[in-house]
Amino acid sequence: MLHKTRGIALSYIRYRESSIIVKIYTELFGIQSYIVNGVRSSTAKTNRIALFQPLTLLDLVVYHKGKNDTVHRISEMKCYNPFNTLPYNVTKSSLALFVTEILGKTLKEEEANEPLFHFIEHSVLYLDHAEMGFENFHIQFLLHLASFLGFGIENLHDLEREIKSHHFPQMADKTELSATEQLLLNGYGMPVQLDRTRRVSILEKVLFFYKIHIEGLGEIRSLEVLKEVLK
Repeated sequence: MLHKTRGIALSYIRYRESSIIVKIYTELFGIQSYIVNGVRSSTAKTNRIALFQPLTLLDLVVYHKGKNDTVHRISEMKCYNPFNTLPYNVTKSSLALFVTEILGKTLKEEEANEPLFHFIEHSVLYLDHAEMGFENFHIQFLLHLASFLGFGIENLHDLEREIKSHHFPQMADKTELSATEQLLLNGYGMPVQLDRTRRVSILEKVLFFYKIHIEGLGEIRSLEVLKEVLK
């Protein structure tokens, strides 16, 4: 059966000679996998594989046979909001890779969650449009995403208490605590001055918090690149 839905591209793997299997977070069906044929062929008329770069916003017509099928097919696809800066700015593209990896590891539900979809969409559009002040974007994204995943952080005290109870080794100073609270309470774009050491420390703290709640989160491969870019 054919369905129209919006989607956010997360990742893809090669499949056979010229096809890919792409993972997309959809507005109607949650996280889903789709096979796309012929996108890697030398005779392909268009560069459709570019539509599946990290966080591309897609209008889709998809074919779902049934709930027991794990891989579906895409009938039609187009980008509904082409990026202006995200793929061309090294810092933004590094942030996008980090966010994409986090989403790939945390999004499990194969059902609609419109508030979560709209949060991710809003976050992606903010990052693409932001001209400055987005160096803490990834931390705020994690802090707010947690609420949609079922383990939201109500306040700074709760965050500090929980990570300490699980033996997080680092102690934060007043500057770091104040910055973490501002990032938690405010939306994107709020200027929070952080040096590299404190930014990394807060990020590691939040990732530690995620590992408490998400079994098997594992290593975040894009983390080291992100740390280098955000010096």
